[in-house]
Amino acid sequence: MSKKYFDPANLKDFSNITDFQKEYGDKFFDYYGSVFQEGALTAREKSLIALAVAHAIQCPYCMDAYTSSCLQKGADEEQMMEAVHVAAAIQSGATLVNSVQMMNEVKKKSM
Repeated sequence: MSKKYFDPANLKDFSNITDFQKEYGDKFFDYYGSVFQEGALTAREKSLIALAVAHAIQCPYCMDAYTSSCLQKGADEEQMMEAVHVAAAIQSGATLVNSVQMMNEVKKKSM
């Protein structure tokens, strides 16, 4: 079997990030845990947001983790795909809105 760059088994070792820098690792996990607690948003809503962001930043570990989290928190396939489409729309919209900069530059140089 060939070695893969992305190994899903690595996700189980995520907590080991404290091994090389305990203080910052612990602070990260405290913050991370706080962020995902129920607040103005439900835990399910936060998992859907995390799933969408995972796709936007293309983190396969996060995609796996938040697919499972969404399912555990009662999200269905349609809701999950809709969240991913929202992320895709925002990402493509951000790319396209930046084209205004290019168009303005073209117009300025064409004058």
